[in-house]
Amino acid sequence: MGYDVDRFMSPVNDDLLCSICKDVLEEPVQAPCEHAFCRQCIEGWLVHETTCPEDRQPLSISRLRPLFRYMRNDLARLNIRCKNHTQGCNFVTMLESIRTHEKECPLEKVPCPYENCSDRVFRQDLDRHAKACRSRTRECPRGCGYLITCKGDTDHNCIYELRTALEILRSDFTSKVIELTNEMTMRLDMQRGYMVQKETTTQSQIDNLKSENSSLTRKIQVLHDLDLERRQQIERLELENKELMSLLRGSETSNTKCRLCPCHSTRGKVTEI
Repeated sequence: MGYDVDRFMSPVNDDLLCSICKDVLEEPVQAPCEHAFCRQCIEGWLVHETTCPEDRQPLSISRLRPLFRYMRNDLARLNIRCKNHTQGCNFVTMLESIRTHEKECPLEKVPCPYENCSDRVFRQDLDRHAKACRSRTRECPRGCGYLITCKGDTDHNCIYELRTALEILRSDFTSKVIELTNEMTMRLDMQRGYMVQKETTTQSQIDNLKSENSSLTRKIQVLHDLDLERRQQIERLELENKELMSLLRGSETSNTKCRLCPCHSTRGKVTEI
């Protein structure tokens, strides 16, 4: 929303008025078609519409641009009254400086700082109101440590308040214990389930290893038996080889003796006759 035209000390050029609220531009932006708007006004318009409110040309928030520099300068130089002029504030300044004043204006109504008080008072009267406010808080003078309001001072009962606080603390503690117990139970159940699953997996792996070990043991036994059989065959072959070598040497000895025998040479001579 823009600045009320009546707050300005002199007539405002129509080019500096928002095309939607018809007030003087506040946080001004312009469309590609050069129509100017208050940022809040045009963004609210584009929530439901997709065109410029003046000429109905397509428009979106991303296409909005800052106002021309010369128009921003014209706006900044306009003289404007404080928004609290109806309350008696006669401060007048240029538009670019008005917000600085209004943040500190003594005639602006502000809320009471105490929670239970709905009064709004002039800023210049706030300290005086706060000191006399019936909703202001202070620490109990009887030593219970509670903050009490002036209007509740006569109704304050230290024992009752402390007992109530104790019950609240006990209730909160019990709820917290139950919550933590449930959380720990859930965690233990999850951990127990994980351990059972892990134990099952480990047992399965152990069983597989035992099966593989048994299979390897059988294979080793078979290899051992084969090795023993091979050794026995080698021993038999060596024994047979020794026997054959012995027979061979015996045969060679017999042939040698036969050639050296006298009857062997006589038989040769007779054969020659």
